[in-house]
Amino acid sequence: MGLADQLLKAGLVDKKKVKVVHQTKGKQEKDNRRAGVEAVDEVKLAVQEQQRLSAEKARLANAGRDAAAQQKAIAAQITQMVQQNKQDKQDKGRNGDIAYNFTFGSKIERIYVSATVREHLVAGRLVIVGEGGGYELVPRVIADKIAERNPDIVVRVKQASTDVDEDDPYADFKIPDDLMW
Repeated sequence: MGLADQLLKAGLVDKKKVKVVHQTKGKQEKDNRRAGVEAVDEVKLAVQEQQRLSAEKARLANAGRDAAAQQKAIAAQITQMVQQNKQDKQDKGRNGDIAYNFTFGSKIERIYVSATVREHLVAGRLVIVGEGGGYELVPRVIADKIAERNPDIVVRVKQASTDVDEDDPYADFKIPDDLMW
């Protein structure tokens, strides 16, 4: 039962008025079709916009979850590489007796290593990796792979440059390699 039928029953309109309204409505729809104007259904447009917004929101949430899962996977790879390739800080049967200082982030840190391990660190064959609240020594090849994933946890030892500045007043005074600070 439509609105027109309800109004007829209530006696608010007569059949003639209902017929005229239906005719004008049909004529208007026919004119719109001829002119190429489609009737804009605002409810339909609002529903489509809401669906688009919810799809965008779901896409962003999925992207966030994927990024978090990717970061977790990278952290697991780094932990696995460090655990499989970590080197001893001391020689067999000896304790680390030399303090080796290095900068990690903005802090100066210290580990105790043997003389042989210290030579490997200075030569660049071993690299310090800050992982899990501690520091481990890994070969340079592994450290390069770790640095591809997260360069912030790899401590690079600066190699002494042999280039001497022409205007350097201290060029004649060489700093010894075994200087401890």
